[in-house]
Amino acid sequence: MRYGFWLPIFGGWLRNVADEGMPATYAYAKRVAQRAEQLGYDLTLVAELYLNDIKGIAAPSLEAWTTACALAEATERLELMVAVRPTFHPPAIFAKQAAALDEVSGGRLSLNVVSSWWQDEARRFGVRFDAHDDRYARTAEWLDVLDGAWREPEFGYAGTYYAVEDTVVAPKPQARPGRPRPTVYAGGESEAARALIAAKCDAYVMHGDPVDVVAGRVADMRARRAALGLPPMTFGMAAFSIVRDTEAEARAELARVTDVSEGSPGFANYQDWVRNTVHQSATSLADYSVSNRGLRPGLVGTPAQVAARVRAYEAAGVDFLLLQCSPQLEEMERFAQQVMPLVPAG
Repeated sequence: MRYGFWLPIFGGWLRNVADEGMPATYAYAKRVAQRAEQLGYDLTLVAELYLNDIKGIAAPSLEAWTTACALAEATERLELMVAVRPTFHPPAIFAKQAAALDEVSGGRLSLNVVSSWWQDEARRFGVRFDAHDDRYARTAEWLDVLDGAWREPEFGYAGTYYAVEDTVVAPKPQARPGRPRPTVYAGGESEAARALIAAKCDAYVMHGDPVDVVAGRVADMRARRAALGLPPMTFGMAAFSIVRDTEAEARAELARVTDVSEGSPGFANYQDWVRNTVHQSATSLADYSVSNRGLRPGLVGTPAQVAARVRAYEAAGVDFLLLQCSPQLEEMERFAQQVMPLVPAG
């Protein structure tokens, strides 16, 4: 198992707690990332949204790519998995920018490709918002351009959504055994999403779900890859962790973080997300209280109980976890000291 975490760029993860003691500042993000390296975490996911999805659109949040560039200098080992939404970034220009960040970081950049879901955000920033399957068709072309620009000395492409001529990207991203390019992660549960990810990405990142559901998704994606004659993927899952000395203490904290009402800052965003995404199971407001269905994996309880859940997901095919917790720094410390020794990092 590899252990990763969501970089706290939104000032927290709870939609019903105004101040979680984790400000949306680079100083705090840097402190978390540097401490994470010391604790043995392998990677961090830097989400990309131009509005604050957690605390409400008027609240501050960090921009993903400028933050990741600064972290590339502030860290030494941590993999920087930075989210990118194709509609916000012309692919050939982005290929150049990402190659430069890979150089700055010493080959530690990876991408989390997201085909967008927040229609209101796109409207506010003047960005096109396509229908669901069209977003994935656009992403497929975007990835073609990105891969070609990284691979070829000069690259041309003519598609429905993108066209480039004689594109030159130099230097290229760093290549090494097992990593011919920055790893491309993506997630999604619709048929359009799974078909795209199986064909064009390197790793599948899942929302939180029970073990049997996750095992089924892993099996499905493995079969799709094999049918395409492509090498195996790696699999990750989002999860929210609550580790306490007793189960009763953990359950009390769970009750606190899931107390979300219709008047909370993230409720309108929750409705937008449900309208514009396709999921294989219904999502409740309690699920959304910590985002990405992070409570469904059940990483809630004593260190031994949480470790047992981690081992179950490892057996189901999950290669890495992307943890959210609150407050991020203190709870990451607790998880690293009490749970990770019971399920060592790979």
